[in-house]
Amino acid sequence: MAKHAHAQESRGTARSIDSASIVFGLVSIPVKVYSTSEPSHEVHFHMVHAGCGERLKQQYLCPKHGVVARSAMAKGYQVDKRHSIELDPAELKALDAVANDEIALTEFVPATEIDPIYVDRTYYLGPDKGGDRPYRLLRDALLHAKLVGVASYAARGKAYLVMVRPFENGLAMHQLRYPDEIKPWKAVGIADLAKPSAQELELAGKLIDQLTHDSFDAAAYKDEVKGRVKKLLAERVKTGEAIELDETEATPKEIPDLMAALRASLGEKPAKPAHAATTKLATRSAHAKKRPPRKAGAHAPTARARHAAHRATS
Repeated sequence: MAKHAHAQESRGTARSIDSASIVFGLVSIPVKVYSTSEPSHEVHFHMVHAGCGERLKQQYLCPKHGVVARSAMAKGYQVDKRHSIELDPAELKALDAVANDEIALTEFVPATEIDPIYVDRTYYLGPDKGGDRPYRLLRDALLHAKLVGVASYAARGKAYLVMVRPFENGLAMHQLRYPDEIKPWKAVGIADLAKPSAQELELAGKLIDQLTHDSFDAAAYKDEVKGRVKKLLAERVKTGEAIELDETEATPKEIPDLMAALRASLGEKPAKPAHAATTKLATRSAHAKKRPPRKAGAHAPTARARHAAHRATS
């Protein structure tokens, strides 16, 4: 959803990824959009060459023509197994939504009316220059009314459905999925299940009561797998097992076509060009013409031998 990064914000360490305006009625509130994710806490793995450590690069292959350069790529839609439609960049651009940087609120509903299954991504909204007072007003009004705002938002050529709600002392924005992007529950295909007895419900209720709390503390939960991964990586670095990479960027070897790529994968030598033998013969003929005459007495045929050969052919 973000279009560009802004400079460091004075309010904190977070960097805004977009600028927008919350609009409802005649009110326009300038805001900045922030990502809610913390990339520095995530562990990412890459595909590398085993034993070498260098990261692998992807190539796009055409079954007919081999490696395809990025400049030769286009977007297409496959109609069926035998037909596809290639779209011109100008056609795609004409279809894009016009980005107006407006989070246009169209209605307000209770937060309980929007099921969490609709939520796709979450962003923070912070007040931009000159928007502090109306920003705080909208936040407090929504909190008091126990409502959330539903809005449309166009960015990067796409039209988004979003929800704006109070969060902490500010606002959060949830990017929602459209109904046709959500698989219906009936697709799961669960048949009618047996109804539990009154005694079973009572015992289940008691167990739930034992685990019930008045609030949710996310800090009580830790990603144990991520912790083990970080510990392993730290130990490998400490013991000096990290592979030192060559800082000089290697020139990628170009694979001319798909057949060459397959041969290279099988460890076969590339086929010699068909004109190689002809070239070799031509080279030998050229050397023969340039060969200097033999010196007298250096294995030259004698006069008697020449005379015998002449008589044999007569």
